[in-house]
Order: sequence, then structure tokens, then C-alpha cells
Amino acid sequence: MPKIISVLFFSLTFVFISSAHADKYSELVKKMEQIAKSNSFNAEIFILGLNDQGIAIKGLKIGSGAINSLVVATHHGNEYGSTAVGLGFAEALAAKPLKDQTMYVIPVLNISGFNKNQREENVGNKLYDPNRDYTGPCQFSPTYKLKSTALLAQFLVDKNIIISATLHTFFPAVLYPWGISTRDLSTPHDAKYKELVEAATIESGYQHGNNTELLYPADGTFEDYAYWKHGIWSLLFELGFSHNPDPQAVQNMTSTNIPGLRRFFETSPKTRALDHNFSGKCDVSRMSRQRLFLE
Repeated sequence: MPKIISVLFFSLTFVFISSAHADKYSELVKKMEQIAKSNSFNAEIFILGLNDQGIAIKGLKIGSGAINSLVVATHHGNEYGSTAVGLGFAEALAAKPLKDQTMYVIPVLNISGFNKNQREENVGNKLYDPNRDYTGPCQFSPTYKLKSTALLAQFLVDKNIIISATLHTFFPAVLYPWGISTRDLSTPHDAKYKELVEAATIESGYQHGNNTELLYPADGTFEDYAYWKHGIWSLLFELGFSHNPDPQAVQNMTSTNIPGLRRFFETSPKTRALDHNFSGKCDVSRMSRQRLFLE
């Protein structure tokens, strides 16, 4: 078994897959701390901030390069395959950091959902989808109802993030903007994005292309927000074939996606994209595709 995924499969499989575990997030934090301790010259724990339950959202800061990059997994708490890949990527980078980058890896953004194996995040008695909570050109609903998403949005500014990847399950594809409710899907950077998604899928063999064309339109997502608002080179990794992968499937999605993630960050431009505003027209009728996919 490759060294880069040893933490995951010898000591974390039960945490990801067992919905009966009362506080999976505490177990995950212990594993992040183990990675930091074992790679103390390259990695350390950082705190994004406190979520709506007052729990610290923790991640790993890896490397010391001038370019700041980000991987965030588990916007949706039931997508534990994305958690595993995020942690596996952090472990691999801690052993061999990118020489020109400082990487911030957040394996779980939605802590309450992760602990309950639930897609949404709890605020009081209400449930919210974190990956519909960001602003965007076709987002007409109230945003930042969650502290987690507001903290992450501010983090992009505070750290001047240049490149980002979000990790989800369960449709095997690597996707680029736009993924919003529009028929005007082109960006000024489609050619570069096509190069990046092709490079990111060499090992996995996943589909790759425009988010809306291959998946469905969804307003208020992080990946479109990061590109639209800041010109961050942002990709969405939809991992595996199930929201409930068995240990072997988790191992497969981890080992086949870590090289592609690394290559994406290595080959991305090292300055934010210019001319990243959305100039098309919104078409909310396209949202019906999203509802059908999620049901």
C-alpha cells in the first residue's frame, strides 16, 4: 500500500464509513495532528475560525512558498470520500511540499454534517447547503447564512489565494467554470482550463470539461465564486462513483486523484486570472437539472 495513504486506511476507514461514530471530526483532527507532528518542518495545523456551533474548523498549512493555494473538502457532510482524498493529499504534500507554494488543506468544512453523515450544515433548527451559500452572478438568494462559508470567503482575501480545488462526490469528473444557471458558459480562460482538467485526470481517467455541461447548474457554489469574484484558478473535483464508497473505493479514488491534484497546482498560472467577470445572462430555468440530479 502506498505510503501516502497509510493514515487513511489503517486508522481512519472506520471513521469515514461508520455513521454511528458520535464525533468523527475529533478523530479526523487527531489524524491531521499526526500528519503535522510527523512532518513538523513542512506542516502545521491552522484554524480557519469557529463555525456556528463554536467548533474550530481546522486544516493543515503545508510548505512555505510565496504562492498561496487551497484545497477544501466536505462542503457536503455525507461526502466522506472527499474527506479521505483531502486528507490523503495533505499527507502526500507534507512529505513532499510544492516548492513554490504554501498549501492550505481543509479536509472538512461542514463539521456538523460530517458528524451526522448529512449533506447540509446545521444552524439552530435549520439546515443549509454550504455549497449554495456563496455570492455569484446568478445567485439571488441570501448568502453567507453559515459562518463556515463566510470564513472561507474571507480567507481567500486574507491569504491572497491564487489556485483552489474543491472536493466532492460522486460523479467522476473534474470541472471548470461556469457552473451557474446560464446558457452562456464560456469564460475568457476556457483554453487554459481545458489544459488544466486534462492534466488533472491523467491517472483517474475521469470526464473533464465545463461544470454545467457535464454536471448541472448550481448557483452559490464555492468554485464559481472563487473564479468570478477573485480570478482564482478554481476546479471542482467530483470523486468516485458513490456517496457511500466502501474502503476499496475510497482507496482507489485517493490513489488515482492525488497525482492529478498535485499536477493541477503545479501547472496552474501563478497569478490570478484577469477578465474573470460573468458577462452572460442568467437563466434560472436551468436549475431544474440540478434538482433532478440530487433526488
